[in-house]
Amino acid sequence: MTVFSDLIGQEPVVETLTNAVTAARLITSGGESAAMTHAWLFTGPPGSGRSVAARAFAAALQCPNGGCGECHECHTALAGAHANVDLVSTDKLSYGVSDARDLVARAALAPAGGGWQVVIVEDADRLTEQALNALLKALEEPPPRGVWLLCAPSTEDLLPTIRSRCRVIALRVPPYDAVASYLAREGIDPQVAGFAARAAQGHVGRARRLATDPTAASWRREVLAMPTQVATISGCFEAASTLVAAAKAEAAAVSEALDEDEKAAVRQSYGDLGGRGAPKPRGVAGAISELEKRQRSRATRTQRDVLDRALLDLASFYRDVLMTQLGAPVDLINSDLNQTVRSIANETYPEATLRRIEAVLAAREAIDTNVAPLLAVEAMAVTLRAG
Repeated sequence: MTVFSDLIGQEPVVETLTNAVTAARLITSGGESAAMTHAWLFTGPPGSGRSVAARAFAAALQCPNGGCGECHECHTALAGAHANVDLVSTDKLSYGVSDARDLVARAALAPAGGGWQVVIVEDADRLTEQALNALLKALEEPPPRGVWLLCAPSTEDLLPTIRSRCRVIALRVPPYDAVASYLAREGIDPQVAGFAARAAQGHVGRARRLATDPTAASWRREVLAMPTQVATISGCFEAASTLVAAAKAEAAAVSEALDEDEKAAVRQSYGDLGGRGAPKPRGVAGAISELEKRQRSRATRTQRDVLDRALLDLASFYRDVLMTQLGAPVDLINSDLNQTVRSIANETYPEATLRRIEAVLAAREAIDTNVAPLLAVEAMAVTLRAG
């Protein structure tokens, strides 16, 4: 087992990164190699393993054995606790200029032990244009042992000036069989693993949740009931309201589990013991206020992410309807809903199904551009009814 073992179905990516690690070791010994560079851009759809690949690469660069997966260097780098690895994952909707300048300052530090100073920026597509411009100089004039690992859904999510200075590593959606085999190795029943891998459309983390978490499976069923609930206008608005409320509740459950622990940690760091009548240490109120602001931003982002996954599930349902209507010799993604898929397929035509898929994708784009989620989903639901 190596640090790259969790990269499922990404053999070409593993080969490229392994060669880069070998080249990096040659460079630290005084040699030269074009296989290693100072800036990398990991792209791929959700669930493809962008951040997994970036973390594994960072760990391999620190490992004396090129990424054995067993040593202290590998474990701490993968966990984001290594002195030479900065793992940046924002709770906010975007990274601003000040965030980018902090990253540049951290990347300029000399690595301990003569290795490589690595900065991993997950969700680099959330960098504002001003923030990306602040990074540009660091990419143009990198320190000798500095490495940037940016992660984004596609190259189009970053400025041309940024992506032109990065070596692009494009990840694909893992094959369903590869995901199912991976889950089975974790002890999940092979039949359940196979269903979860297909229902999650190759998204490894989501497949694991569907296979092991009854709440995630229930949420999926609730989302995929929507096509049968939009027969009337009132049903459209009711279904939209239910979907958005459920997404908000699920996001709140995720956020609230973290909020109080984070507040407690901040109070403890300021020496606020919480005694009745005890004076508050200087600065604690401002720190709590700033934390609450970040937590609200995280809650908003989490709600949008939950809703986006729901809309992807809905698009996959109508994809199954379309494939059934066309008689395409392909497997259904939502095989457990075969009867419902066939029922809707028999009631309408492929042209209407295509319009419904477009409506779902349009709702995703609208929410991504800050349209109120309820308005976007209501508009989608009405279109689903009209077909």
